[in-house]
Amino acid sequence: MQSENPLFADIAKLLNSAAGTMAGMGREAREAARERMKEAMGGLDFVSRDEFEAVKDMAAKAREENEALKSRLAALEARMTAKR
Repeated sequence: MQSENPLFADIAKLLNSAAGTMAGMGREAREAARERMKEAMGGLDFVSRDEFEAVKDMAAKAREENEALKSRLAALEARMTAKR
């Protein structure tokens, strides 16, 4: 037969309550951090994937045009040098 000690029962209840409180505090801290991150990220200007791809394509086209103009300029300079 086992006798129940009220002191041990009270300590067990206290520890159980403390564990529940700590778990709740952890959840609240996690949610608060998540909200702060959302607020911080909301103030930043991010571009959509479509906008990024469009600018990337424009840059590639500009590089191609630049190379074509370099070739054309080199050919014109060669002709000018040959005429002298």
